[in-house]
Amino acid sequence: MENTIAETQEASNQYYYLAISLFNEGKSGYETKNALIENGLSPDAASLIVEKIETQIHEAQQEHAHAQAKKDMLYGILWCVGGTILTLSNIGFIFWGAILFGGIQFFRGLINLNS
Repeated sequence: MENTIAETQEASNQYYYLAISLFNEGKSGYETKNALIENGLSPDAASLIVEKIETQIHEAQQEHAHAQAKKDMLYGILWCVGGTILTLSNIGFIFWGAILFGGIQFFRGLINLNS
């Protein structure tokens, strides 16, 4: 009985890895599902695998976008504050470029974080 469970798990892993490789090749969910069905998987099981992978891809993209938005906010505030401090230190220059660039980058990150 344990061999049957292990064999079933190995077969499902093979289908899962096949689906991942098809997505990495640029195939759509529809194409990936059809390829899994052509390789002997039931339509319901193929749909479940494709949906799971698409969900994981979407979550990874959201995490990446969230991290990038936080990074934009951090660097934006550093540029803005740095430019303001240097301007107020009376060294003879107005660092409006750093202040403006920092402000734009900060608000771009804030908008991306909230969307």
